[in-house]
Amino acid sequence: MQPGIIRHDVHVALRLPSGNITVHEIKPNTTISLGKYGSFHTRFLVGRPYHYTYEILDEVDSSTGSGLRIVTSAELYADIKEDDVPTPADLGDEKGDSVQDGAQYEVVDQEGKVVTRTNRNIIDDARSQTMTMLEIEMLKAEGKGSGKDLIAKILDSHSALDQKNAFALAKYTLRKSKKYLRQFTVLPMDVPLLANWMLNDKDATKIMEMREETLALAGSWSNIHVTPSQSAEDLQAMDQVGQGRWLMVDETGGLLVASAAEKLGVLHASNESQKRESIEQSQQQCELQGDNEAQLQPETSLLPKPSPSKRKVPIAQSNNITLVHANSQPNLSLLRYFNFDAANPDLSHPLARHLRTVSWLQLLHPEDDNACTEPEIVPPEILQTWKSGKRGNYHRKRRRWERITSIVSETRAGGFDSLVVASFMSAPTILHHLVPLLRGAAQVVVYSPTLEPLVELADSYSTARRVAFLNNRPESETMPTEDFPVDPTLLLAPTVQTVRCRPWQTLPGRTHPIMTGRGGAEGYVFHATRVLPAEGGVQARGFAKKRRTGAGDRTRGASEQKRAKEEDVTKADDAALTHT
Repeated sequence: MQPGIIRHDVHVALRLPSGNITVHEIKPNTTISLGKYGSFHTRFLVGRPYHYTYEILDEVDSSTGSGLRIVTSAELYADIKEDDVPTPADLGDEKGDSVQDGAQYEVVDQEGKVVTRTNRNIIDDARSQTMTMLEIEMLKAEGKGSGKDLIAKILDSHSALDQKNAFALAKYTLRKSKKYLRQFTVLPMDVPLLANWMLNDKDATKIMEMREETLALAGSWSNIHVTPSQSAEDLQAMDQVGQGRWLMVDETGGLLVASAAEKLGVLHASNESQKRESIEQSQQQCELQGDNEAQLQPETSLLPKPSPSKRKVPIAQSNNITLVHANSQPNLSLLRYFNFDAANPDLSHPLARHLRTVSWLQLLHPEDDNACTEPEIVPPEILQTWKSGKRGNYHRKRRRWERITSIVSETRAGGFDSLVVASFMSAPTILHHLVPLLRGAAQVVVYSPTLEPLVELADSYSTARRVAFLNNRPESETMPTEDFPVDPTLLLAPTVQTVRCRPWQTLPGRTHPIMTGRGGAEGYVFHATRVLPAEGGVQARGFAKKRRTGAGDRTRGASEQKRAKEEDVTKADDAALTHT
């Protein structure tokens, strides 16, 4: 997809003047309604750039043929670009007066005219607004302009507007602009925007109340990055299944998978895939238009061609995401906002080649899963006698079995670079089966909305638990046990972290957190590093020879020499006395 240009059949986010986000799919010949802000046709957005602010027009502009107008930056930031009003501190410095902290003053210009007033004499009264709601609704029904005229009339009809200070006037104007301005900003869909939209405007429990900053922390510790692809010969020489392989357990509707795919560069369809898809569609249209001519061709040209859905999906050898799920089909509903359907993947989408799904039954007991059972092999001579429909079903079952068997065998072989878990299941039961599939120095990240499950998990990999496990190692057949739900020797340095970005209002004398912010779960992340325990015990033998080094040893040697001299003198005196 060409960056910065809006195309058909893509999801876009529209930011309204109120600050709310709405997500819409740009379908041909449809109308998008924004409630009280108005509606517009999708053809007015196709081919236009992202990150622009558009104004909804009442009538289609004859010069451009569009019902939308791009709002220039000069209009958006007209209030900011105006000359700043002098502050009381500046005026006090000019006059040589000392301004006390927290005092309220009136700002006047050089001629003595009041420019900004304080609000200590303002009394909130609904009668200050002389325009009634009926008159406002009549002006809105006329639908002239983008709402600026209506806002100007509302400000003019306010009887106490001249008593407001600069801050109160700006706040009042902003509140009316959010309510009546008929504008919106088009934003492309990405993972942070999707996470904030699901958290604030949709059902937050579907993504386990995972915030944008927590998602970034989990992605940073998991060390997901693009790995250069290598040939099969090089991988076989290194005794590796592949490079850049990431193992996930995602119960957030595909939010973790989307974040990892965005880091790997396989989340959005490229422009080449869009061109390839358009070429295939044009070829199909040409084939439909040339049916009459095809009847005159030989019988060989009338043979059925394999449809795109019957093509074998290629599997990439690097930068792969393997998702372990509990149901027959994984829950990846959020990937539809990036034009990917997990149930019926589009082969032109790069995620179709880099995403692999395997169920817990296929991973732990593949012999009990019907999908891992090989279909009966039919001889070619018997296969030729079947009808085309039955023969197609047979080949489809064989291809499906080959793909599932390949994915299951590669997953059970292990060698993954990291493990990222966001699940309502018990974390020790997940790590007990998946941590052995990681290579050495791989990162393990587990997300939980609450703190207690991760504290218990960190205690399972603590140093005290590891020492007790080594001193009294249970049999592998009895694992997991009540005291050792996991093998504590497989992970090192477990930590539990959290991060939270709280919005603050930063105004002179009015600095405080936004009191209307969303509450909910805080969100915590468990992180540890996969290690390979040394086989056998480490023993040290021999006796270490003590060496005298340093000032302390020299002092000790001098005192011993002095003591030896004193003993010699004593012995000499005793000998002299004996001789006499």
